[in-house]
Amino acid sequence: MSTREQEAAEYLEKHKIIDLMDNLTSMLFFYRPERPREFLIEQLERLKISKLDQKDSPCLFNESNLDALFGILDPSHQGYITHVQYKEALKTLGVRNFNEFPDGASEDKISQETFTREAKEGLLRSATFRT
Repeated sequence: MSTREQEAAEYLEKHKIIDLMDNLTSMLFFYRPERPREFLIEQLERLKISKLDQKDSPCLFNESNLDALFGILDPSHQGYITHVQYKEALKTLGVRNFNEFPDGASEDKISQETFTREAKEGLLRSATFRT
């Protein structure tokens, strides 16, 4: 790899450009907006605002998606999932850095409230624009 190619690769990695493009592309496929260019502009504007105020970041997963995921993991409606299920679900959502031992971990019973809170926080921390 040439020096120029290495510099380009380092730049892309440092600024998480590939992750950002992957995220935007995934959002296009997921939402399938009628006006994709305007949609992308809106998402980039939301990213800019969310970087400043640390909330309302664009994400493929909203609370209803997290509720649905929890429901799949808890089909008998016990109100909790196992610690292993919790960790695997967050990894599946793309959360790289999450609380390994949330409330309920020692009892192997992670509540829906805890799962949702940790997933939201983890998704925010894992967002491609947080550098």
